Amino acid sequence: KSANPQWREQFDFHYFSDRKDMLDIEVWRKDNKKHEELLGRCHVDITALPEKQSNCLELPLEKHPGSLLMLISVAPCTGVSISDLCVCPLGDPNERQQISQRYCIKNSFRDMKDIGFLQVKVLKAVDLMAADFSGKSDPFCVLELGNDMLQTHTVYKNLNPEWNKVFTFPIKDIHDVLEVTVFDEDGDKPPDFLGKVAIPLLSV
Repeated sequence: KSANPQWREQFDFHYFSDRKDMLDIEVWRKDNKKHEELLGRCHVDITALPEKQSNCLELPLEKHPGSLLMLISVAPCTGVSISDLCVCPLGDPNERQQISQRYCIKNSFRDMKDIGFLQVKVLKAVDLMAADFSGKSDPFCVLELGNDMLQTHTVYKNLNPEWNKVFTFPIKDIHDVLEVTVFDEDGDKPPDFLGKVAIPLLSV
């Protein structure tokens, strides 16, 4: 019930060199659980923003009244990576030794924000639900930790997809929960939900 909402929320997005550098933002109004209405959208060209500083932007909504006020910071991506199984970051003995040194007891208080990191190997899924009329699915896997999100590529027409990807996340809160969700890609439509598992970090 507000025409001037204040959200004051922060989100971290990771974009890599092979991704488009445009941030798309949409504002929606929700009447009830079933009815939603688009109030406007705007776009931000990430490549045009200065790095390593907070950029305060007032963005007018396209073809609709109103604007969004945002702070956007572009910084080098640290601690987050996607790699193939054959070049797993922790597979290198030298890197393992550096990590052991970094988190040893005598270095515990060197950087209080550096809690650690989580490495997840997404190998495959088995016996997924068929979401298409052909009796197949086009599955991809999304990993979320806190407000970090990474995803695999899509394996088309397959109920037993193999991704063989390694994801590395920095840990910001030891009480966070890793959520792994499998979706079926459906062209321009929202993806179909195929299943989900939640893993508390404290259980690892």
